[in-house]
Amino acid sequence: QVQLVESGGGLVQAGGSLRLSCAASGSIFSINAMGWYRQAPGKQRELVATITVGGSTNYADSVKGRFTISRDNAKNTVYLQMNSLKPEDTAVYYCNAAIPPWGDYWGQGTQVTVSS
Repeated sequence: QVQLVESGGGLVQAGGSLRLSCAASGSIFSINAMGWYRQAPGKQRELVATITVGGSTNYADSVKGRFTISRDNAKNTVYLQMNSLKPEDTAVYYCNAAIPPWGDYWGQGTQVTVSS
């Protein structure tokens, strides 16, 4: 079994920063792409950022220049540094990992609330 555990969410004022972490554990030999997604109330889940095993990154236009995704392959962990947060960043943030041969896994989600 594989498990993804997220941490680091919370309440922050607009303009502030938060750092999310997501650690994968279990029967893991390697992890391909990892990423962060978010879902705001009444909206569909959307991609925030992804990172390949080699470190190539991709960001949603709405977070470019403010968020940074990184990973520590030795720790099977992905991070999301979020700066200059805006109220519209408020959502539940989920991490995702592609773990061969098992498939895609999701974390349980962590709430990020940005007050104006």
